[in-house]
Amino acid sequence: MKPARRPGNPNFSSGPCRKRSGWTLSCLSNTLDGRSHRSAPGKAKLAEVIDRTRSVLNIPRDYRIGIVPASDTGAVEMAMWSLLGARGVDVLVWESFGAGWALDINGQLRLADVRVMKSDYGDLPDLTAVDSDRDIVFTWNGTTSGVCVPNGDWIAADRAGLTICDATSAAFAMDLPWDKLDVTTFSWQKVLGGEAAHGTLILSPRAVARLESHTPSWPIPKIFRLTKGGKLIEGIFRGETINTPSMLCVEDVIDALKWSESIGGLAALIGRAQANLSVVERWVSRGDWADFLSNHAMSRSCTSICLKITDSWFTGLPQDQRKGVLKQITAALDSEGVAHDIGSYREAPPGFRLWGGATVECSDLEALLPWLDWAFTQVKTGRSLD
Repeated sequence: MKPARRPGNPNFSSGPCRKRSGWTLSCLSNTLDGRSHRSAPGKAKLAEVIDRTRSVLNIPRDYRIGIVPASDTGAVEMAMWSLLGARGVDVLVWESFGAGWALDINGQLRLADVRVMKSDYGDLPDLTAVDSDRDIVFTWNGTTSGVCVPNGDWIAADRAGLTICDATSAAFAMDLPWDKLDVTTFSWQKVLGGEAAHGTLILSPRAVARLESHTPSWPIPKIFRLTKGGKLIEGIFRGETINTPSMLCVEDVIDALKWSESIGGLAALIGRAQANLSVVERWVSRGDWADFLSNHAMSRSCTSICLKITDSWFTGLPQDQRKGVLKQITAALDSEGVAHDIGSYREAPPGFRLWGGATVECSDLEALLPWLDWAFTQVKTGRSLD
């Protein structure tokens, strides 16, 4: 029989992610509409986002925080195009987005000295092989694999190179060691549940020094330019954005940051995400047909929780039939209104991806998981999902 209990909120997408509980459109009633983002009130709103971000994430005072275009992707590309080329680069790849950064470094920037350190989905590359005298480009949390680095201990404190960290599904849910990160990027649409299209770029003093001392050999598009006349454009990090931001999105992320503060800040956000992971861990341990895509508990993500089907009936099917089974299950749960957008990323191994970030309630995950059991059993035994 179908489970009787349903999630109160069926949105488990890994981006854009669920809004906080209690959010309504009325939360945007203070939006600065019809005014320039370069007006004094507009700059004040953008500066508020920067200040609250610094406070919640405990970012050092001498680190710059900028709001940039094109979501996390824009922020990472801006960093790579502006900073790389001064020394060799190690790129860590264990999922789709890391592979994309490696492709751009090799195919677009065409750097001569690049080491791509790659592992399959479910594992991390050998972090001990990373050379901290080289620049390092990596994702803190692999959104499409559910695998994250456990800490920053593998990054040398006395490194000569820069670390460029895509932290888009880690920021606000995992403890980031700022002393080990020179460039950090994320988007509002992940753990904060904000709207898409805006990125955040965080620079350490070492990254600023590189920007002001290194001129890349390639042209820098206007939308990527962080310096002028060999000096950092400080206005970007005071709310003077490169292009026009959506003030609706700005108001929305202010609401998310205020909510974060109201529940206890970063520690509370991390605690909520960890509690969500624990719900899924208990379910996996009780069952016999699903497991985490991550092969090691210490690198298991608490936000993008990726699952694989291990049942021998399923693993014995041809690849196209396995994909068909997963489409049946995800479509059925979507039509039942209990889980939207939980299929694995298109380039990842077929399975499920449940967002477990801080805006998700434990009770909703607890209500969802029996529906996964029901749907899988129905398909395996040839019964209807209607």
